[in-house]
Amino acid sequence: MLAFLDQFGAEAHGLGWTAPQLFGVHPQHGFLRVEYAGALMGNGAPAIGVEADRIVFERFSGYRTKPGQVCGPPMWEFAARAL
Repeated sequence: MLAFLDQFGAEAHGLGWTAPQLFGVHPQHGFLRVEYAGALMGNGAPAIGVEADRIVFERFSGYRTKPGQVCGPPMWEFAARAL
């Protein structure tokens, strides 16, 4: 995630991507509920591009909106509540 922010953070921000859209997790169950997962949360591969509606990876894309998706809090907010 830090590599993504270093390489694409300013561009993603300029395109209107939010922290929940990129790093979101389910508010009670964390990453166990993938329908709440942000675009960067489902893949360990590095992003290779940022577009208005998707984050591009080598073999797939993470989209800003998917049917039925709800944005959860960014993972650092989820983790802070667990402490």
